[in-house]
Amino acid sequence: MSRPKIQNYKGCGLSKGKEREQRASIRFKTTPINTLMDVLRNRPGWVEVKDEGEWDFYWCDVSWLRENFDHTYMDEHVRISHFRNHYELTRKNYMVKNLKRFRKQLEREAGKLEAAKCDFFPKTFEMPCEYHLFVEEFRKNPGITWIMKPVARSQGKGIFLFRRLKDIMDWRKDTRNSDDQKEEIPVENYVAQRYIENPYLIGGRKFDLRVYVLVMSYIPLRAWLYRDGFARFSNTRFTLNSIDDQYVHLTNVAVQKTSPDYHPEKGCKWMLQRFRQYLASKHGPQAVETLFSDMDNIFIRSLQSVQKVIISDKHCFELYGYDILVDQDLKPWLLEVNASPSLTASSEEDYELKTCLLEDTLHIVDMEARLTGREKRVGGFDLMWNDGPVSREEGPPDLSGMGNFVTNTHLGKPSQGDLLTSYPPERGHMATPAARKPGCQVVCLEEGKELRFVNGFFTAHP
Repeated sequence: MSRPKIQNYKGCGLSKGKEREQRASIRFKTTPINTLMDVLRNRPGWVEVKDEGEWDFYWCDVSWLRENFDHTYMDEHVRISHFRNHYELTRKNYMVKNLKRFRKQLEREAGKLEAAKCDFFPKTFEMPCEYHLFVEEFRKNPGITWIMKPVARSQGKGIFLFRRLKDIMDWRKDTRNSDDQKEEIPVENYVAQRYIENPYLIGGRKFDLRVYVLVMSYIPLRAWLYRDGFARFSNTRFTLNSIDDQYVHLTNVAVQKTSPDYHPEKGCKWMLQRFRQYLASKHGPQAVETLFSDMDNIFIRSLQSVQKVIISDKHCFELYGYDILVDQDLKPWLLEVNASPSLTASSEEDYELKTCLLEDTLHIVDMEARLTGREKRVGGFDLMWNDGPVSREEGPPDLSGMGNFVTNTHLGKPSQGDLLTSYPPERGHMATPAARKPGCQVVCLEEGKELRFVNGFFTAHP
């Protein structure tokens, strides 16, 4: 149960296991009203709590967390959907600050080669506090493209590209308010980040990847990687000749759905399995394995960078939405990490993906106390880190470098026995998640064919 903190209150006095066994139902609250509500209401034994009623599980928004977390007493079994200071990873400026600090730590302790494994985020400066450092770097590389992002906004809001210093002078002037004004209206921080000018294109379109990572604990670090995710495509062919066109450069669905020729039924998404199959047909399995292994490195290193600063409360878990961009050299770049990835479905397939994602998340949170704690796979999630790397093989991992250690990650891979629909089952739609629709075959892009973007959707052509 949860309730406001009361001095000397000792809870109900039951052990964790006993307490969980005796609960006939699980009382839940949720702030988001979307796919999540459907999943929670349909879960057997779960009962929705209204208003100020006591709850066992709360999928809250971050504003509730800021205002109430420190003033709420939680029994042993209670779970809540964010860590207290999640922003250390999910605010763009804090994420970069922690990654830079972690890289320096690795260089001191393990050398430059190990530190280089953190070189997966573009050169970034926090504005306005690092404005002069940014100007110095800007003048070293004249003519390249930079992107400005507000540190605490989402869905592409406030983002713009520029190539000249005078393009941001108006923004710079806005930060120079009087002392009185500064007290009333705090300056909004931005990050200025080197723009990736050579993104990998499919059908001439830019895209990024949305990948889901579930963290159940930071001390020790225990993280799960979801097998399904999607690529989000822009609706307009990529070009650097029009840096003011957000439909070219921003892949956020919230941006793309405002495009004049956006079709809500077709959307702009691919399932990760389809993306992986496409890359394998173009570049071979080994290149794809390397790319996805590099992505695994991004997930682990980014979590390690905040492991010592995140408050690891036993009541908390977090489902992160990672945004990854792939360049023409098949190098993945971390763009940002979302504390509240969108759970609103943009299509039938998107609804199915997010429903399965949330169901599997609740399986791992395990309010029903069904898991043994030894599981490596739960639904579509694979345990990738459990106070150390997790091997696909049984028994303790061999990290000596002499064995055949294989990380327990399967991002974008159907498991043996899992099936995918062929693409496109209906033109413009993404393939459905693995093992959700039986009787379908895995179909790869045939050799000698290429993907073209025609009239708003992708088709295969000789």
